[in-house]
Amino acid sequence: MTIPLSTTAGAADTGRALAAIPSPGMSVIELGPLTIHFYALCILAGVVAAVYWSERRWAAMGGRPGTIMDLAVPAVLLGLVGGRLYHVVSDYQLYFAPGKDPVQALYIWNGGLGIWGAIPLGALGVWWVARRRGLSMTQLSFAIAPTIPLAQAFGRWGNYFNQELFGGPTDVPWALRVEPFENGALRPGMEAGVFTYHPTFLYESLWCLALAALLAWLGRRYGDALRGGRLFALYVMGYCVGRFWIEYMRVDPANEILGFRLNNWTSILVFLGALAYFVWAGTRLDRFSSRVLPEGEDEGTQLIGTDPGEEPGTVMSTEALPDGDATVRSGSRPLRNGDAEDGGSEEPTPREGDEPQD
Repeated sequence: MTIPLSTTAGAADTGRALAAIPSPGMSVIELGPLTIHFYALCILAGVVAAVYWSERRWAAMGGRPGTIMDLAVPAVLLGLVGGRLYHVVSDYQLYFAPGKDPVQALYIWNGGLGIWGAIPLGALGVWWVARRRGLSMTQLSFAIAPTIPLAQAFGRWGNYFNQELFGGPTDVPWALRVEPFENGALRPGMEAGVFTYHPTFLYESLWCLALAALLAWLGRRYGDALRGGRLFALYVMGYCVGRFWIEYMRVDPANEILGFRLNNWTSILVFLGALAYFVWAGTRLDRFSSRVLPEGEDEGTQLIGTDPGEEPGTVMSTEALPDGDATVRSGSRPLRNGDAEDGGSEEPTPREGDEPQD
């Protein structure tokens, strides 16, 4: 609820929010001519954490070390471009309305990255590298799925340092104290005399951490059923559910349609798209490539274990396989019904009566 406050004291000062999260003391670090923004450091920390975890998961699936690092370069660069484009297009009035400076649209360090644009363009970067190397896009998505919400959990703290995208006024013990700009102007969404608000950045960060843990567990417990990009679809659906209710709490200016903020509608549409893909992919799991090694790098007839729960580099000797399975290539599982559907290399089909080796 909104509590009347003076212009010089917030709810935390009057005892209404006894344990309010304090405002950050600074948002940048000055090193001579170099200015380092905490917003950028939070995003960088998320990228590093996601790449490190993805590398471990990929190696456990039998992939080559360093593959995720190679993918990360175009994915992150295109993701930043896509995220910024979505923000600028969906909030065009902030940059192109009368009296606004369009050049500000380039100032990414001031905040403003839309996950709805970052993920598609980032995925395009992953697809481009995967296509060139003959890797399975769905296998990559399986390795990466839990790590993206981990990166988002780190990145959301950039909103804390920028004091932006908070929720409505509140006096809960975990309220966030928000200060006006140095010139005394209110930040977008602030109310005059009110200084404590819902920390929606924290809500989303915790939601993403829980989602990352859940996806990792589901991938380990139901790995075979969640191949073919289905684990990634679960990530998308899980994020959309959290983003919907958190977005509804935010009070920063946003375009609305029929009483809902634009990002609420985006959450609904993306959720439905991910759900449709989840169901569709579940009907043809045996038609997705499972290649995790680049073409031309097969190691004889060894078969690498693809369960992320296994130790990296686990190898099953072909001496234990039936004669008909001796042609199975490293880093892949044979497809039972036809060609690959997700950009990976076409794999040989086992003879009648043979079972695919996991």
